This record gives sequence, structure tokens and C-alpha cells, in this order.
Amino acid sequence: MKRLLGKLLALGTGSSGWEPMRDGVEIFRLAGKPDHGPSVALLRYRAGARVPPHRHRGFEVIVVVSGTQSDEGGTYDAGSVVVNQGGDEHSVWSDQGCVVLIVWEQPIEFL
Repeated sequence: MKRLLGKLLALGTGSSGWEPMRDGVEIFRLAGKPDHGPSVALLRYRAGARVPPHRHRGFEVIVVVSGTQSDEGGTYDAGSVVVNQGGDEHSVWSDQGCVVLIVWEQPIEFL
């Protein structure tokens, strides 16, 4: 697991292939399409960045690669795994910045 996280962190610190997603949050797409179906991506949050309240339309798994990511359920350090079910609603932020690997079944719906 440490080896995989190291490789993802190396990818997450480069500049090529990253696209803006939200203010202070960038996405590096690894598989899937932006607007429908299952996808895999890295998300890179600058310190203080937030993703506003949203609803999950399907299953989602997040692995925190570096830094910390928070939601209403807590703060998750590097190596943490967060699972969101379809129908879950929350917002997400990172006080110090982070890189996460995210796998989702369907894109989220902003509230």
C-alpha cells in the first residue's frame, strides 16, 4: 500500500494532465468519462479548498494519498479510506491541502 501511495503522490505533484474542477481543486482523470458512469481520478486540493454540499448518486471510495481531507464525519489522514454510499450528502474540504484517489460509480449532484 505504501508503494502505491508513493506512486500516486509522485503523479499528484506533477503539473501535466491536471484540470480545474472547483475553486482550489484540480482533477487528474485516470479512467472513465467526466459526465456519466464509473470513473477513477486523483483530486488535488489546495489548502483551504472546499467542494460544496453534494449528493452521491452512486458508490464512491476515496483513499487519502497525502495531506488531510475532511467532511462532516471527520478528518482523514494519508492512508485513510472513506466510503460514501449512493444518497449520502455532505461537503468536503482540506485545511492543509491534500491529494486523494477517488473511484466513483456515478458523478455527484451539487445541491
